[in-house]
Amino acid sequence: MKLSTNIGNKERVVRIFVGLAIASLAFWGPANMWFLLGLIPVMTGVVGWCPPYQLLHINTKSKSAHQ
Repeated sequence: MKLSTNIGNKERVVRIFVGLAIASLAFWGPANMWFLLGLIPVMTGVVGWCPPYQLLHINTKSKSAHQ
């Protein structure tokens, strides 16, 4: 089963930066495991596919990118 991307390029960049910002809390924030939540937006941004978007039939890619 091939997963098609459902996240637009601008949103992918935002997800990666926000995820890295959250993950950076591991180095200068309190010592806990919450920084791992930052890995979720990083991975969805890198891959370009978001499982909740798939379930809710949301697609933020531009229409011209589908063709």
